[in-house]
Amino acid sequence: MPNAQTALDRLATLASPEGGWGYQAGQPAHLEPTCLAVLALAADRKKYEALVANGLKAVEANRAADGTYRMTHGRPQAAWPTALVLFAEHALGTPADRLAATADRLLALESRVIKVDDETTDMQVDIDLSLRGWPWAEANFAWVEPTSWACLALRAVGRADHPRVREGLRLLIDRAFDSGGVNYGNRMVLGRSTEPIPGPTAAMLLALQGAGDQPRVEAAKGYLRVHAAKTTDLEHLAWAKLALSVHATDSATRDFLPELDARVAGALSEEIHRTDGLGAGPYRLALAALALETGKRNPFRLERLLSPPLSLQGKEPEEALPLEVKKAEKVSEDSRPIFERVKSKFRGWMVSRLNRLRPLPSTGAVHIARADSYDLPLADILAAQFEHFRPVVPIRGKRVVLKPNLVEYRREKVINTDPRVVDAVITLCVREGAAEVVVAEGPGHWRNAQFLVKESGLGEVLEKHGVRFVDLNHDEPVRMPNLGRLTGLDSLYLARTVVNADVFISLPKLKTHHWAGATLSLKNLFGTLPGICYGWPKNELHWRGIPNSIVDIALTHTPHLAIVDGITGMEGDGPLMGSAKHVGALIMGADLVAVDSTCCRLMKLPPERVPTLVLAALKRLGRLNEAEIPQLGEPITALATEFELPPHVDRQLLSIEDAAQIRV
Repeated sequence: MPNAQTALDRLATLASPEGGWGYQAGQPAHLEPTCLAVLALAADRKKYEALVANGLKAVEANRAADGTYRMTHGRPQAAWPTALVLFAEHALGTPADRLAATADRLLALESRVIKVDDETTDMQVDIDLSLRGWPWAEANFAWVEPTSWACLALRAVGRADHPRVREGLRLLIDRAFDSGGVNYGNRMVLGRSTEPIPGPTAAMLLALQGAGDQPRVEAAKGYLRVHAAKTTDLEHLAWAKLALSVHATDSATRDFLPELDARVAGALSEEIHRTDGLGAGPYRLALAALALETGKRNPFRLERLLSPPLSLQGKEPEEALPLEVKKAEKVSEDSRPIFERVKSKFRGWMVSRLNRLRPLPSTGAVHIARADSYDLPLADILAAQFEHFRPVVPIRGKRVVLKPNLVEYRREKVINTDPRVVDAVITLCVREGAAEVVVAEGPGHWRNAQFLVKESGLGEVLEKHGVRFVDLNHDEPVRMPNLGRLTGLDSLYLARTVVNADVFISLPKLKTHHWAGATLSLKNLFGTLPGICYGWPKNELHWRGIPNSIVDIALTHTPHLAIVDGITGMEGDGPLMGSAKHVGALIMGADLVAVDSTCCRLMKLPPERVPTLVLAALKRLGRLNEAEIPQLGEPITALATEFELPPHVDRQLLSIEDAAQIRV
């Protein structure tokens, strides 16, 4: 059975030649996996001294002038790794005076406070929106994971009693479930309860060490014990061990730790040598090593308790901010030098002109195939459909990237693209002579994509075909000019795997959506933007406008083909809480606006009322009008069935009167 030394030795072989570690083998160094790796390797500092030193050099290469840490090849607004660097360097013995500037800047990075108005009231959340924490990217809202790391790091370097740290800890308690655990920030959305997630729960518990008698802390420990007792996922098990080992004040937790060690070692043995994207890369190896070392050392253990104990009733005692703490300079579109802003305006003008001249996709045809069951020979059905699109989307000799919709996994819900559809699409690509097929996804709700792949059954499909999985959330980001400019962002950061694909295919599920009206092949593109640049749940893209963000992404990098799983869709409160709705169709096309418009008509949702589709058609991304979309295969009327729409979705859709006046 592998142990901590096994993980460390494997981790050592995966270091980048330039120093540091990426999330996966062969990736350039990133701050988070490098920080975790040097913390793990410090268990034998003498043996791994050169690797630790080179790792720290790689970290320092990403230090900004203001003392924060941001990936030089990533999105500059994403300053969240600053807390991890501060914690790691402190744990490795960096003198306090050298860390002071980073601690000051971390204190100055604060989240936006959500304005309480009619719109936020309509969201029916049950958290304190006035609390400030830390965001994933500057000028954004607070989320549990970056707030946890900031509080943990600042407590470690002696800033535990700073008002911002105490407020951050109160935010963490406020976000936690009474029943146990926490997710990235919302217990409830639109009146529906969400579910806890192991990773953020562990981070919260690490930050809340010694926070006093808090029922939600005890409940979170119970949640982690229950989840860890049944999961086989290495990342979840390792985080649970690290968090529970610093909260082992009760017999239930103490007695569970030896079993947890065995479960971590077992999961490590399953993953350590896999190279298909579902094994233990540097990030998971470092976590495993740290978890298995906790009997001897746990660098996340804090010695100092909070004084006074954390208060949850009313406000914390008012304290003046230290004079040296200044507001961090925001790296945003508005803070750039004047010549950069002029260049940005010029690029925006050019993009606007080019969009007017943008050619429509070469064909607006959409093929609807009848498929009453997932047990049918779906690959044969797809092959017959593809006959109509091979001339415009040739696959032979190409590197094909498939992007299914993999959001969360709940056994009783039809949330995701069915693995049997992905299986059939892989078979189609292989028959067509693809040089390589890759399945890739970057979920916005769950950071641990490998867990979702395995739990959903997609992992078995990938193993069957020998197809590699890429977690787009942790893929190498590529900065691209934003060809839509509707979000106000000058550039977008897309995952390199998607950008480098010869053929990129969107594989969504046919679903309604409580904010977008419908989530189809265009909305599916949210998962192509790395979470390391935009955070989880990529909320910035929502508050910049869901239609704006979707169209910007699609214009910047447009998929070549869409295949929609409409065998069983979801109606009602999608994309997560709705009900299964049988349609019995597979929908294919090379014009994504035409595909999504056809899907809306199958659901008897007028596409002219869906803001995303209207905006996309106005931007010449594709065709919306039914008269311009040749329908192949089954007619819409043969399979159309009315979907129940999400509650209050009329507020998101265009009115019938407004839709009638828009000409695209």
